[in-house]
Amino acid sequence: MISIQNVNKWYGDFQVLTNCSTEVKKGEVVVVCGPSGSGKSTLIKCVNALEPFQQGDINVDGTSIADKKTNLPKLRSRVGMVFQHFELFPHLTITENLTIAQIKVLGRSKAEAEKKGLALLERVGLAAHAHKHPGQLSGGQQQRVAIARALAMDPVVMLFDEPTSALDPEMVNEVLDVMVQLAHEGMTMMCVTHEMGFARKVADRVIFMDAGQIVEDCPKEEFFGDINARSERAQQFLAKILQH
Repeated sequence: MISIQNVNKWYGDFQVLTNCSTEVKKGEVVVVCGPSGSGKSTLIKCVNALEPFQQGDINVDGTSIADKKTNLPKLRSRVGMVFQHFELFPHLTITENLTIAQIKVLGRSKAEAEKKGLALLERVGLAAHAHKHPGQLSGGQQQRVAIARALAMDPVVMLFDEPTSALDPEMVNEVLDVMVQLAHEGMTMMCVTHEMGFARKVADRVIFMDAGQIVEDCPKEEFFGDINARSERAQQFLAKILQH
């Protein structure tokens, strides 16, 4: 579903991604972790061309992002993206947030878009809030709306960029619960997250990045199982985040 081949990216003279290669199969859940500044968010943003890259290629469901002929807005409409800071339109109601892209990008009728949006709101447990504005919801609720909004576009894959890092601890689980449900339903997912409990629960594979490189790319059982078999950098990272 996603194929990343020798991707290199620079900001000026600074190389932020170095020879990154991996694949995500249909229905697979891959968690990307690593220290701050390791290139995790940049890599995931390259997957739907929110960040350009200078070398290599990324294919999503058979479509090349590096190919100049690729219609990137069309590709993005099939790749659901959930950000750290919800990115909802504050002046629109929750229902309007869920329907605007369906109508403008997918060409659905207002009635069709609303039906889809309300069904997804129900699914994330927020049907009662359809007529509110984002500012009237908690952070956890807003993030669940953001997930519903991404799902409303019928994506072939979902990308999550640290979806819980801006939330109060009490709200983290309500968002992770929706993500776990999605994973169990077979959604192809690539998640940048520090939530190792989530990784252990639903990830098929864990990618560990450091200094712009993919250092580890292995099944979760291996990643968490034999820590001594991991790279030194991954061992240091795991020692810090797993000790509490």
